[in-house]
Amino acid sequence: MASLRGVSRTARALPLSQSTRPAAPACVQQRRSNASAAAAAASPELQELEVNSTLATPDLSPEEKAQFRPWKRAKDRQLNLPGSRYQYHPPKFTRGPLHPIQAPPASDPIARDFVPGPFNNPRLKQTYRSTISSDLMTLTYNHVIPGTPDREPAERLRTWEGDSPYFKNRPKRAPRGAPQLMVKEKDITFRNIPELAEISVATYVPDCKDNPDMLLVARMALLAITGAIPEVTKNKTDVQGFGMRKGVRSGVKVTIYGHQAYEFLDRCLNIVFPRIKEWPGIKGSTGDSAGNLAFGLRPEDLALFPEIQGNYDMYPAKMIPGARVFIKTTATSDRQARLLMQAMGMPFYGSLKD
Repeated sequence: MASLRGVSRTARALPLSQSTRPAAPACVQQRRSNASAAAAAASPELQELEVNSTLATPDLSPEEKAQFRPWKRAKDRQLNLPGSRYQYHPPKFTRGPLHPIQAPPASDPIARDFVPGPFNNPRLKQTYRSTISSDLMTLTYNHVIPGTPDREPAERLRTWEGDSPYFKNRPKRAPRGAPQLMVKEKDITFRNIPELAEISVATYVPDCKDNPDMLLVARMALLAITGAIPEVTKNKTDVQGFGMRKGVRSGVKVTIYGHQAYEFLDRCLNIVFPRIKEWPGIKGSTGDSAGNLAFGLRPEDLALFPEIQGNYDMYPAKMIPGARVFIKTTATSDRQARLLMQAMGMPFYGSLKD
């Protein structure tokens, strides 16, 4: 038994028939090599095979290694090939569509703004492209009889009233009660179907002035549910109610785009919202009249995300914050944005504000 332990592990793993098989005599080995050489000579396809093994190639001598200097040969070359003729470099700037040198599309690997991917296809985005986009065009279709003259647009800016000569060429004023013009709703066509543009998630943690770990937990929570690295925000002004001063770190925010935004919204609609007890939905008066909606999540709602619930013990007790979620769409009114979210499965309650 002691002699068996002294044998290597590889040798012990071999079957007994292989470990005790005697080696072939030298004459048998020579006969085998002669037979393989004769077969190679008889068949023209086998003549190209090397008889000797590449593992038996001798190593380079120190003199040969010292002489092999490709960088020195390239440096001493007198006539260099022009790089612009034999190697393509995408331009750094876009000089317009009529310039003879055009930048390659972003999908080309040699482009400067090339981003590899996409590597997945979110279910919600696939549903939008196959079903929701065509349904939105059908629901908002406005038939216009061919030959109908276009209506003159209403005057949105106010003129200056008075007899002053300075009013003659002065620019018109903004509408009453608004410092700037609001976005005008446009009819939905195949060119401007509303879709999801980006989602911003932000949280305000005023208790971090006493416990800085609150800010760390908030950043960990947003990183887990969005998949993007959040940035820490600071107070722009003093907040007397919370005892916060200007310039103090007090919150975290993150913005996600593309597939990340669709996946985050899909988790909210199908996992988080159905598990909130007695949840009525999103308030119907939300929106900024430009196609952007918002809603809030309480700390107990944020803990329902599978990324946090699966690792709930990693987060300290009663330190998970709430969050504000801002959904930015390409719609031109709250009515169109609400119609898009309803088609994706988001419920609304209360009076609807367009």
